[in-house]
Amino acid sequence: MAVLEHIEPREVFHFFEEISQIPRGTYNTKAVSDYCVNFAKERGLTAIQDEWNNVIIKKPGTTGYESSEPVILQGHLDMVCEKTTDSNHDFMKDPIDIYEEDGYIKARETTLGADNGIAVAMALALLDSKEIPHPPLEVLFTTDEEVGMTGALNVDLSPLEGTMLMNLDSEEEDVLTAGCAGGFRFLYSLPVDKTSVNGTKIELEICGLKGGHSGVEIHKQRGNANKLAGRLLYHLSRQAKIALMEINGGSKDNVITPANRSVIVTDDTNTVKSVVKNMLDAWKQEFGSDEPTLDIKVNVLEEGTFDAMTDETMKKVLQFIVNCPNGVDEFSRHLAGLVETSDNLGVVATDDKNVKFMILTRSGFSTKLEEFKERFMCFADSLGGTYEFDAEYPAWTFKSESRIREITLDAFEHVYGKRPEVTEIHAGLECGLLSGKKPELDCISFGPNMIDVHSYNERLEIASAAKIWEAVKEILKRCK
Repeated sequence: MAVLEHIEPREVFHFFEEISQIPRGTYNTKAVSDYCVNFAKERGLTAIQDEWNNVIIKKPGTTGYESSEPVILQGHLDMVCEKTTDSNHDFMKDPIDIYEEDGYIKARETTLGADNGIAVAMALALLDSKEIPHPPLEVLFTTDEEVGMTGALNVDLSPLEGTMLMNLDSEEEDVLTAGCAGGFRFLYSLPVDKTSVNGTKIELEICGLKGGHSGVEIHKQRGNANKLAGRLLYHLSRQAKIALMEINGGSKDNVITPANRSVIVTDDTNTVKSVVKNMLDAWKQEFGSDEPTLDIKVNVLEEGTFDAMTDETMKKVLQFIVNCPNGVDEFSRHLAGLVETSDNLGVVATDDKNVKFMILTRSGFSTKLEEFKERFMCFADSLGGTYEFDAEYPAWTFKSESRIREITLDAFEHVYGKRPEVTEIHAGLECGLLSGKKPELDCISFGPNMIDVHSYNERLEIASAAKIWEAVKEILKRCK
């Protein structure tokens, strides 16, 4: 039996549940892309699928709207794949285990994928409907948005005739987004020299952090487990003789890292335990109620002789982590409360030859992005190693005049009884890349209330999704 079949709007949650059965993590979107193409073919709709698994589906306007200007609906097919440390979920083959609780759609032990599955579900419900009035629809489903917006970067927009685009990839129902930050990813690899060390091997696990979206939640000052691990290990190295074997934390550059696992060798286990306890007490004071389940687990493994990093390598690794920019760098000077520039040390990973770092930098100013590129280059020049910048995307600049924005404002006022706030967002939206490819695009972004996206606490407010669905229908009704 369908879990969500009793929840309104049924036509939307029907498709949300269907795509939740299809594994669709970033870089694993072929199955969900094929599903959308088959969906279109079954309904006699035009569908275009490219090598990146992007899909464009076209549907004629309903009676009275046949000659209206087409409206583009856009969302992305992929989802962030995060799970609890004790979950056995396999994102490559297992469906998302969704359920309803206290007015929210949630997932057991994993991300929900409402970012951006709810956009896909709404678009499919519109394409499936025979009753909702609308102009010609051009639905654009992109892929791999969560790791560099690869789909939007490579999609061919020439088949699209419309110029008004609704992006359904925002997470606050009473806010319209009309601009976003640009960004880049810094990939840094520091070579590891090893030596043999005698002592006790100890695993240190920093866990229980909330994590979250490194753009829209960066201002909440949540703990980043990679940064905390660097602080702990450096402090330990000043109190006891330790050697670092490995350090690993995070899997996505756009997720505030919720856990980190480090392995050290020491001849002073008691001091290690004491320092860890004191550090945890300090963090509890510093974070207060913001990180109520933060913990450090100390697992004493075995005694022996082990291969570990040399003192010089460990020093360089910790120097980078401790000094690496992370969190909010600057707030906007023209829009109160908006983060202008930020960094997220999303991934630290150790292999046989290197410690690798992945950092996502965002800013509303291209000049600030260039400044931070130079700062990272200074790190690499002083510490050695290799680096590259990738996944760059432009900012989406606010337009003083926008037809789709005015239509959307009026529609929201009709549905909600008030006009929503119009703002810019400190996160990467595909509107930046798409409008860069097609400058005449007139974009707006909105969506239902979603909380703790990019984490296993992600949840979608049902009542908010219902209101956004009504707003979408009202917008299309007004595009005659």
